[in-house]
Amino acid sequence: MVLFLQQMINGLSVGSIYALIALGYTMVYGIIRLINFAHGEIMMVGAYIAFILAVNTSLPFILILLISMVLSAVIGVLVERVAYKPLRKAPRISVLITAIGVSFFLQNLALVIFKADPKIMPELIEKKPIAIGPLQVGTVTVTTLALSIVFMIALDLFVKRTKPGKAMRAVSEDKDAAVLMGIHVNKTISLTFAIGSALGALGGVLYGITYTQVFPTLGVLPGLKAFIAAVLGGIGLIPGAVLGGFVIGMIETITKAYLSSQWSDAIVFGLLIIVLIVKPTGILGKNEKEKV
Repeated sequence: MVLFLQQMINGLSVGSIYALIALGYTMVYGIIRLINFAHGEIMMVGAYIAFILAVNTSLPFILILLISMVLSAVIGVLVERVAYKPLRKAPRISVLITAIGVSFFLQNLALVIFKADPKIMPELIEKKPIAIGPLQVGTVTVTTLALSIVFMIALDLFVKRTKPGKAMRAVSEDKDAAVLMGIHVNKTISLTFAIGSALGALGGVLYGITYTQVFPTLGVLPGLKAFIAAVLGGIGLIPGAVLGGFVIGMIETITKAYLSSQWSDAIVFGLLIIVLIVKPTGILGKNEKEKV
């Protein structure tokens, strides 16, 4: 039972990272119906920014985290303006291919700048066990879970309570009607990319700290798993992305603990196939009728 509870806590920690990254996917999809496959690379960029700041400065962890999120948000907006905005009225397949191209571009740019060998992330959070009864929980796990929950709650409040958040919801519901109501759609889309990229960078930094390495393809597998989490929960829905992230994290961790680490990825991707067959809209998604 102690081992099971330990793995549950680890699963929540990993799942919170997936949830943060999945929020970027689901927010962008909810606004412009785009699967931004370059989102995992934004996560990687955020991790590299944190690595550079940690190695070359003596800034505290929270400042490194915030700077990484802000710079990643700027990069996310630039990607949207340069690569996606000109294709706003193009067929979806064109935008999807562009997203894949941006993903490979950012990967290879990181490869040229930082080379292929993994960089060791400095110890930004002091690693020491915290005893909770018979359980031993690391400070990295506690910090990861706490930061993830805080930013998820902040995002939920932002979307529901603020004027820009309500504009995002309006554009998600009906872009044309939002324009008629005086909402600046382009600014709203840019804001969505900025917030999604910042959350992706947060996930990237926490992932780099947890696994102690940063490398050019860092965002590929976590990005795919976060995408699965978004689809599992109901892509386009913020609560769905959070739920899906935690579910994927729990399944992955328990599989590694009780079955085999070699099967964990196969089981996660198999879960996506099952969900698409049984309930394509995801756990929280609802079927929508469209006029033909």
